[in-house]
This record gives sequence, structure tokens and C-alpha cells, in this order.
Amino acid sequence: MIEAMDQSATIAFLSSPEAFDGCRDIGIVETHGAYVFLCGDVALKLKRAVKYDYMDLTTVERRRAMLVRELELNAPAAPEIYRDVLPVTCGRDGLALGGDGPVADWVLRMRRFPAENEFEAIAERGAFDDRLATATGEAIAAYHAAAPVARRPGGDLIGAILAELALVFGTFQGAAGTARVIEWLAVSRDALERSRSLLDARGRNGHVRRGHGDLHLRNLVLIKGRPVPFDALEFDENLGTCDILYDIAFLIMDLCHRDLRPQACRVLDGWLREARGGEDSGLAALPLFLSVRAAIRAIVLLQTDAARGQSGASAAEVAAYLDLACAAPHPRPPPALIAVGGYSASGKSVLARALAPDLGPLPGAVLLASDLERKAGRGQDSRPVRVDYAPDRREDVYHAMFERTKTILAAGHSVLLDATFIDPRMRAAAAEIAEHAGAPFYGFWLQAPRDVLERRLRDRTSDASDADVEVLRQQLQTPLSAMDWPLLDATVNPERIRSAALDALPRRCRSDYNGIGAPLIAEHPARSWASRFRAKVPKTRIG
Repeated sequence: MIEAMDQSATIAFLSSPEAFDGCRDIGIVETHGAYVFLCGDVALKLKRAVKYDYMDLTTVERRRAMLVRELELNAPAAPEIYRDVLPVTCGRDGLALGGDGPVADWVLRMRRFPAENEFEAIAERGAFDDRLATATGEAIAAYHAAAPVARRPGGDLIGAILAELALVFGTFQGAAGTARVIEWLAVSRDALERSRSLLDARGRNGHVRRGHGDLHLRNLVLIKGRPVPFDALEFDENLGTCDILYDIAFLIMDLCHRDLRPQACRVLDGWLREARGGEDSGLAALPLFLSVRAAIRAIVLLQTDAARGQSGASAAEVAAYLDLACAAPHPRPPPALIAVGGYSASGKSVLARALAPDLGPLPGAVLLASDLERKAGRGQDSRPVRVDYAPDRREDVYHAMFERTKTILAAGHSVLLDATFIDPRMRAAAAEIAEHAGAPFYGFWLQAPRDVLERRLRDRTSDASDADVEVLRQQLQTPLSAMDWPLLDATVNPERIRSAALDALPRRCRSDYNGIGAPLIAEHPARSWASRFRAKVPKTRIG
């Protein structure tokens, strides 16, 4: 890093009430490339006069150009935040904001939003729930759909990033927390070569776009109940132009790093679903993308500490990011297909959401839920018309799920199907898909007495399913035939159901991450998964 000029006078001015019409409660946020001054409902962003290998902010005009580009990129998605770019000018009485004198520097003026609405704060207080995570994936899918396409070889783009990261890590050789850099470089380069043909094809087919570029929790905010991305990467068009799966991989990685894998699964599921299956095959590259994003966060921490004169302050977190970066792209066992069936209100979705993060590579199994697939493109709160539950429409939903399942399994990711599976043909079809894909298949049937199911349906206030008691009664008219899936008692505590299901699955289906890289469980003795399960869960009657 090179410090190009002294900005102390500008920083002192922007830290004073004179810059904020007399407001005195001024806060300052520092990053490796900027200062953000906060007071009242105003935020002023000043670019640091620094030079990195990938970013040159050493002149006033360069800093102005970057602020203008930042405004252009962010205002369409977040008009409630971004206002204008103003000069910091010199006058007889000192510096002023937007004056007529010579320009000392430039700032981006923004409307401040409540700190508690930042996604990092939402996550830290435990409020980043399934509904918000799903809405976030859907919002990012809409953001990407509007992004300009750039048909460029995806392999070359990631290769250039790896080369740049190697150079930057070289400037921190021996720094605290960087012991695994050489290992990461080898692992990531191998992963790139395995994925290059896929990445190049995605570039040709429109999956490379001018995206956000810096899409993690700190750059998302809730405005009027909707997730809004802001602070897109503006300083390098090459870095900002990327595979859109690589773009959202930053957020998924950030959630995994914070031990929020269930939320990471929901974000990814929502994003994939809104793409109508068009992004499923790209999942083969997700482990590499997660790895690169983790390495980037490690570098940002190193650079921020250096800019603040606090080298080594973030060593533990740097090491944690590099642990994740090294672990993510390692080859995994073959994917598995798991199905959860049962009548409406039996708790299928609760179990499926709880199981997904424990299955397969990061962030977990892709969840395909019939209630959500039915609403793809209409949002999770939309209300379907009755025809959605008609037999022909129901079969269409299953077949659409099955087609996506084939693609996702081929991409190396496990799939978890959440549907009633009352029809034995659909159960057989799911098992057949797994067989053709060379993937193990495991099905679970959740059961509870009729009165319990009816009471749950009447008590529902918010759920992706729109099934009611009448739909349940129609389901119960269809007798279950040849049910060979293990039975789960749906009346017990959901955590007990999850534990029983996980215990029934063999080691090879389970995630090998516990934090970073630690095995979760030992393999079971060599018994069939179904017999192992039935020894613990008694059969009960429905109705």
C-alpha cells in the first residue's frame, strides 16, 4: 500500500460540526479504501489517498471518478441511500462542503439508514431468519437479472483474480494469520483448472455480468421491509464484472464464516429458484467461488489493519478465512438425494430446512420444496389459486423439481426434496433419479394423527404452503400404498426428529464441516440405513 498524500485537514473538517450544519454527534467508519463520516441522517464518504495493486486513489480526480462511478452503480438499486457527489473546497475561512473555491477533495453524500437495519446487525442479534434469508436470495436474483451482460471467459476472470491475490498476499508474507496462503494457492489453482471449461461456458451463455462485486452482510440493508444491496465495487470494472454465482458466493461465504449455514442455504435456495433452474449447473463452481471470496476477505482484513496502523489485529479472523478458503474446494463424496414426505402440516418443511445445512458441501443441500417451486417468480408470500393443487398441476411441480434435481446432482451438490409424496409414482421417480445419477437415495415419511394435522393447519398464520383443512382431507382420501420409507413421528420435538433423521443417514451423506473442516460424526456400523432407523422409530397409525 502507498499513502499518496496527507488528507489530515480534510479528515479533520469532515469530523467537525461545520461539515454537518452544526451536528456534533459524528461517527467515523474506516475501511482499507475509505472513511465514512456519520451525523444525523447524513453520511459522507471520502476515498483514502492510497494505492494498492488493484486500486489507485492517489489523485483528487481519481477519487472523484471513483465516487461518481459508485453513485452510478448504486443509485438504481438503492435510491433511498445515494444522493450526490460534492467537492470539499478551500476558502478564506478554511474548508467547506460544496463551496466555490479550489477543490481539496470530493465526498459522496448519502442518506443515513438506521444501524439496526444493516444485515450485519440483523444477523448479530439473531434476526436473520428463514423468511428474510429467502427474500434476500430473491432480491439478489432480481438485482442480477437487471445487471448488464458481459460475455467474457469466466475462467480467465477467476484466473486473473487468483493471480492478483497471490501478488497481494506476497506483500504480507509472514504476517500473522497467513500460514495457509501457499496451501490455498495450490488448492484454488487446482479447483480452477477443474472448473475452467464450465466457467468459460457460463461466460459465453450470459452468466457473467457487471454485478455488485462486494456482496456481503455489511453491504446489505433492510429498507421498508425489503433487502437492498449497496456499496457495490466501483474501483475496478474487471473485478466488478463476474459470474453472478461468484457474486452471491460472497454473501454465502460470509454467512458460513459466521456459522450461519442455515441462512446461507436459504439465500442460495431463493436465488436459484428465482433463476428457474438456469443457475443450477453452475453449482459445480460454487466451492471454488466460496474459496476465493474467503481469501479476499482475509486480504481486506490485512489491508485494513495496515491502513489503520494495527497490523496483526485481525490475525485470528484472517486465519479463519484462510481455513475456510482451503477447505471449501476440496473434492467431496458423491452427492445424495434425500426426500421428506408427509401430509400437509406434518412438519416436512421444518425438517427439510433443518437437515439441509448438514448435508453435502457448503453451504449444504439445495432444498427444493414443492410449495416454493409452485410460487417461483411470484415471491414466497403470493397466494396461489386453487388449480395449483389440482392433480395435473401437482404433477407438473414434481416434474419441474425432478428436472432441477438431475442438474444439481450432476453439479455435485446434494438435493433435499420437500413434498407430500403421497403418490407412490412420485416416490419411485425420486429413487429412480438418484439411481440414474449414481447417487444414494434416502426417503423419510413424517406422520401424525389427523386431528393434530388439522389443528396445525387451523393455527397457521404464515407459511409457504397454502394448504388448508380441505386440502388435507383430499390427501387423506388417498391410501398410502407400498410405503417403504422410514417413518418419523411428527408429533415430537422438531430437534428430536432432525436428530433421528441425521442418525439414520450414513456418514458419506453428512457434511464434514463442524466450524471449519472438523468431522461431525463417525461412520455407523455397516447396517442398512432403513433397518438402522426402524430399530429406533416405531410405526404409528395415521388418522
